[in-house]
Amino acid sequence: MVWLQTELGKGTGDTAQSWSEALLGSLNFWGLLEGTHLISLMLFAGTIFVVDLRLLGVTFRRTPVSVVSDRVLPLTVAGFLMVIATGLLLFFAKPLFYYHNLWFRAKMVFLVLAMINIAVFHFRVQRNQAAWDGYERPPASARASAALSLLAWLCVITMGRFIAYDWFECGKPIPHLVNVLQECKVSEKGAVDKEDMTKLSGATVSGGQGQ
Repeated sequence: MVWLQTELGKGTGDTAQSWSEALLGSLNFWGLLEGTHLISLMLFAGTIFVVDLRLLGVTFRRTPVSVVSDRVLPLTVAGFLMVIATGLLLFFAKPLFYYHNLWFRAKMVFLVLAMINIAVFHFRVQRNQAAWDGYERPPASARASAALSLLAWLCVITMGRFIAYDWFECGKPIPHLVNVLQECKVSEKGAVDKEDMTKLSGATVSGGQGQ
């Protein structure tokens, strides 16, 4: 990760930058990249939510599930491709930051769960879709898959939003478990356990009172 951020594509000279550093330092392109990522995420998640709500029997109840899905599928695919492309570039710009970020790791976990749910829906639940395609209220398996999808993608979005906050940044006094989950020990800033700092502070106070 260090090589990816500081060495890849770096030229010669004191002012030379790696590709990662150049991308992060590009004020206009960086802002455009972040904005595009958010817009594409809205497009992707929004179209998924439309299908999920139909599967739950909340919206478009008189429209067959296949019709709703086919209408939004091109937008979903376009949004997904844009999310992946911009997301990879964002990670490439700050790989060390994201790698040691609790919220980013949680986001990846929920992303994997969402993808697994999609696979289960397409290969198992959707096999007999012709039998319930026009139902206003699809069967329980379809509704359960839709509910899990909504929950997983909402968690992905929420975790992504939390990445901007430094509540659990490596190098700061944070709970030991968080240090372990983020692998702060091998990060540039190191690991500082909040529990150890509390004990040290307590020992210092006790020592001062003893004097």
